[in-house]
Amino acid sequence: IHTGERLFLCGECGKRFRQSSHLLTHHFFHTGERRYKCLECGKTFQTFFSLLRHQRTHTGERPFRCTVFLKSFNLSSTLVTHRRIHT
Repeated sequence: IHTGERLFLCGECGKRFRQSSHLLTHHFFHTGERRYKCLECGKTFQTFFSLLRHQRTHTGERPFRCTVFLKSFNLSSTLVTHRRIHT
């Protein structure tokens, strides 16, 4: 059952998390540790998601597409900003 309780507490800042894995990821923001390395350029990242997002700069992948102009973007936030021109 999903209760939404945040049982996992960060000892550094007091922030609470629902999953222990989220607390562990959060912990690396306090330590500054960057565990994920781009094999293409050597740049390092704190989260795997950040590494995946970065890798699009090397591959040219643009998975977020505007259905009006058929223009593509590498970040979902860029697509959201772009959509504002349609309103």
